[in-house]
Amino acid sequence: MGTLAAFSGVSTGASVRPAWAASHGALRAEILKIPGVGMGSPTDADWQKVGEMCLGPIKEVVSEGEFAGVELTFMGLNNQNLHNFLFRGFLKPWEAYTGAKINWIDLAQADYNARLQQSIATGTVDFDIIEMGAPFEGDVLGRGMASEMPDWVAEIIDMDDYVDYLKAPVGTWDGKTYRVSIDGDCHTFAYRKDYFGEGSLTGREVPTTWQEINEVSKMLAGQSDPLTGLDAHGYLDPLKGWGGFGFYFLENRAAPYVKHPDDPAWLFDPDTMKPRVNNPGWVQAIQDVMDLIATENAYPPDQINADPGTTAFQQFLAGTGSMLTWWGDVGSSARTSDTSVVGDVVGFGINPASDRRYNAASGEWEDTMNEAPNMAYLGWGVYVMATVEGDEKKKKAAWSAAAHLGGKDLSLWASAYPSGFQPYRNSHFQYDEWEEAGYDREYIEDYLGSNLDSYNHPNAALEPRIPGIFQYYSVAEDELAKGFAGQYGSAQETADAIAAAWETITDQIGRDQQIELYKASLGL
Repeated sequence: MGTLAAFSGVSTGASVRPAWAASHGALRAEILKIPGVGMGSPTDADWQKVGEMCLGPIKEVVSEGEFAGVELTFMGLNNQNLHNFLFRGFLKPWEAYTGAKINWIDLAQADYNARLQQSIATGTVDFDIIEMGAPFEGDVLGRGMASEMPDWVAEIIDMDDYVDYLKAPVGTWDGKTYRVSIDGDCHTFAYRKDYFGEGSLTGREVPTTWQEINEVSKMLAGQSDPLTGLDAHGYLDPLKGWGGFGFYFLENRAAPYVKHPDDPAWLFDPDTMKPRVNNPGWVQAIQDVMDLIATENAYPPDQINADPGTTAFQQFLAGTGSMLTWWGDVGSSARTSDTSVVGDVVGFGINPASDRRYNAASGEWEDTMNEAPNMAYLGWGVYVMATVEGDEKKKKAAWSAAAHLGGKDLSLWASAYPSGFQPYRNSHFQYDEWEEAGYDREYIEDYLGSNLDSYNHPNAALEPRIPGIFQYYSVAEDELAKGFAGQYGSAQETADAIAAAWETITDQIGRDQQIELYKASLGL
């Protein structure tokens, strides 16, 4: 270890692994016992313990006290007591071992986009490490604001283990790698088994299309929840914006209407960047939401002020509502969070389909069943900023912190317990490990299967990595809020307002550049 750690430009090659790889199977089993499935939510002590136990790979390339005197600033999320809260715990043993100190910038999800865009626009980056999603790579990597990943980090984190859709070009720009993945975002469908199936509240099979979901949601208005005795509700749409992140939930409804298997594009026309968000498929998705708003008691009271965090954590997991699309970590939280009451009655699948789809090329509806799960956000990653360049000690410290957070074993724990993240490595889908941790086999096959089926779907709706993508999403949220509040006369008028705003953003950024980058992101 001393030889490897003696210089900061270390290129480890395959020689790093033998010291820790042989025992990592036993380590994985041990960390999954902390605190144990069904034992309540993990605490800071648990996060620190897991962080300490997973520090082995870092110790192979960093000597004790090597980063004494180094201070790093880390910017990330603080929502739902996840994300940065866990990172603090995971990195405390790293700080104790390396001698480095981390200062934290904690952001609410709704504030994240504006804070990052401010740094991008002004060029004032006051952080060395950032938790960021791939959609921002066009803005950040395209402007040369990040540090290229050293080879020794790629070796430690085993990028070959990522599910295919998170491999290059995700995390890369101009052939260089910048990202340590810590998540594999896609949206999946969660539902209550006490609402569907034989002997359930509805007696109906689980809805598989958005048309069925709206029908059932209207039917449930005025009935009583079998678990809580409170009002029953169907699907939970978040009607309040979330700093751009709420637009993904309209995408969930729209994707099977508008993502045609013969066309990789579904947000813009790739030759012109003309928005498709006001075509008949998108308008139908907006109309579906408006129909439920107009149905008394279809939604819980004050749903107009419910953002996605509310629908998942304050409503669905707490026993309000029967159907939800969300990121996959709802599946782990349902069984391992103190606030969940639905762990015994929740099931999972890929996002609902549509019984018809709109063909943008022909301008016609096709009466064909269409699935298109939403690969929303391409997962969170950890990126090191160019602020560390020129200081090899600080650069190595930052990258070793990133590598620790994206470690193969630590990531398994984060996938199995409340973290804000979901499975994203091939090694996360070893069902026996989850079963030994306390999950029952049927549940884990259902939950993990919904993630795998989404990742591998041939008509998945993929996220474009283009500059300004969250500017588009944020303004869309603003216009949707007006439409949902009745300020526009129709779904079409709401969609037209979004399209007009998107055209303005494209012209501000540069249409020719956006066309080039959008085509590249689609593989065209």
